[in-house]
Amino acid sequence: MATISLSYFLPLLLTFLSLSSLTAATYPGSGLIMTLVNNCPYPIWPAIQPNAGHPVPERGGFYLPSLSHRSFPAPYQHWSGRVWARTGCVGSHNHLTCETGDCGGKLECNGAGGKTPATLAQFSLHHGHKDFSSYGVSLVDGFNIPLTVTPHEGQGVCPVVGCKTNLLQTCPRELQVHSPRRYGGVIACKSGCEAFNNDALCCRGHYNSPQTCKASSFSLFFKHACPSTFTYAHDTPSLMHECAAPRELKVIFCH
Repeated sequence: MATISLSYFLPLLLTFLSLSSLTAATYPGSGLIMTLVNNCPYPIWPAIQPNAGHPVPERGGFYLPSLSHRSFPAPYQHWSGRVWARTGCVGSHNHLTCETGDCGGKLECNGAGGKTPATLAQFSLHHGHKDFSSYGVSLVDGFNIPLTVTPHEGQGVCPVVGCKTNLLQTCPRELQVHSPRRYGGVIACKSGCEAFNNDALCCRGHYNSPQTCKASSFSLFFKHACPSTFTYAHDTPSLMHECAAPRELKVIFCH
């Protein structure tokens, strides 16, 4: 088995130790902070899509180099939406084509959704009488990158949730998405729904209810590797939470 030297981990450790103090100093008194951390050995292009009627933070997308992070104030009022990473991108200015997670060929997605398969971090912020923040990681639309959501300084039950395992290495052959480049490796892992497009796997038609929408061998592949994620439409994650007034929510890619 290959080993990784301490020189690889040391700058990464220093980055993580400085994140909380750095973001607190940058946005004093501004409420909830969102921090997106690229812990991957390659660049990514995070994307943010709000639900209908909600504002678009950070114009919906940006470039994030390897071993770096970006922090910004979350909306002050109730907000819901999702975050994902685009990978294998090329382009210039606001024109960007990505192998995974592409949002219509733009750097700044400005509310547009991403191409599946993609690992999604989902949020509902500032709701309820105690300023709850709900969050989760979904593999319902497949997987393209490991990620976790880590809350800081919240009250109540505030677990770390997500998928730390690189499922590209074990993705079943029938779910694999390969890079269009010559001899391209696996760049994403489809859901069973996307791969086979039938009602049972997609939980639609007769199967669109908690009673009839069941786990499949494909969703169980994701669930066994990452039990705290959602893996099909009516799935229930293993870690429940009730997190009030967190100071910061970190989305960590390649945690």
